[in-house]
Amino acid sequence: MINMENFKKEFDEKGFVIVDNVLTSDFIKKATVELETALKKEVEYVGTTDYQFYGYVLSNAKYGGSFLEVFENENVINPINYVMGENSIIYSYTSSSMPPNRGNDASHIHVDCPIFLEDYILRMGVLLPLVDFTEENGASYYLSGSHKEEFMPNEERFYNEATRLIMKAGQGCFFNTRVWHAGGINKTDNWRHALTINICRPWMKQYIDTPRLLVETDLSNVSERVLQKLGFYSQPPTSYEEYYDSSRKRLF
Repeated sequence: MINMENFKKEFDEKGFVIVDNVLTSDFIKKATVELETALKKEVEYVGTTDYQFYGYVLSNAKYGGSFLEVFENENVINPINYVMGENSIIYSYTSSSMPPNRGNDASHIHVDCPIFLEDYILRMGVLLPLVDFTEENGASYYLSGSHKEEFMPNEERFYNEATRLIMKAGQGCFFNTRVWHAGGINKTDNWRHALTINICRPWMKQYIDTPRLLVETDLSNVSERVLQKLGFYSQPPTSYEEYYDSSRKRLF
């Protein structure tokens, strides 16, 4: 069990927290297979591997399976809800896979949220490695405390002071999306796989309108908690009938 008070204290001070035993080995095996299948479908859609976001799945939710099951995981959801509130929803939900012998689109100093609000968290990130993160396969750099800084640090300071996220598969990194960070370079012959969840407030627009993306997907066996995190209960009404429908869930 995570001590949430200690978690929040470290989260506020450093801007990121690494938590042990977030994912099970069975989930990792299943998610890895499904992620590799999804990556192939993404390449088929684009028609080439020579594009900026090669190695990313634009929306994991589109592929269902383990990608939706993760929102039933208390080790993932509890820290999210503690920081962002139970009504928080996904802003984006991608993979953060790094192809062999190269970096990816995150291999530069950046923040995930461009808006700087000193005392308010607009978005929270969750990085879930499916393989061990090592220096050789491109473990990310995170600059502790930099979520309190509006402007990007210079490269010399960043790479001298940043922490490498040397993590085991199954651990999770929960971070303020205002932390300055960067992916490394994968110098191995194997893929470095991870899932990345970006959480926002329920009144914010999503990176992709997930409920509309999944409009033709059978979600009859998906729990209300998963649907809530996907944004299904944060949609504004589209008609008078919907507005006055007392059975419609509007949780914010």
